[in-house]
Amino acid sequence: MYRSFAKKIFTLLLLSVVLLGCASVPLPFGSASPAEKIESFEAVTLRISGMRGTTDYEIVMKGNAAEVTEYRIRYDKDEKRVPERQATCSAETVIKLLNDCELTAWDGFHGKHPSGVKDGIMFSLKATVNNGRKIKADGSENFPKHFREFCNGLHALLTKKG
Repeated sequence: MYRSFAKKIFTLLLLSVVLLGCASVPLPFGSASPAEKIESFEAVTLRISGMRGTTDYEIVMKGNAAEVTEYRIRYDKDEKRVPERQATCSAETVIKLLNDCELTAWDGFHGKHPSGVKDGIMFSLKATVNNGRKIKADGSENFPKHFREFCNGLHALLTKKG
């Protein structure tokens, strides 16, 4: 009887050690705790490419304001960025968008193209936030959480009147 009880205790202790040890293993993308908050940014660039064209969105700090520009990429002899739309808004508005979309959680995201999909949309994002922290993400028909909301937010900033 004592031996059976000792085995159960040993098994429980071993299981506890394993479970506690797993708590220190780094979590894969998207399973971490809530994203680090962005308090400032220097620049954010999002490139979206598909069969019909490529568009760059760029957000850059200009003094106390943020300048948002949409570029259409033209492929003649060379790649050319042609400005399509531009807007200026407060840095707070952009920071709210970046935090609402949990942009810091995108860092390291690499969305592999799904098998069986012949074409699609690709994206790449580069951002510098919080005094030098770099964020990089990319994907092909596979996007991070809140990607659509981020794109919709950029469109709203560019079409806002006044």
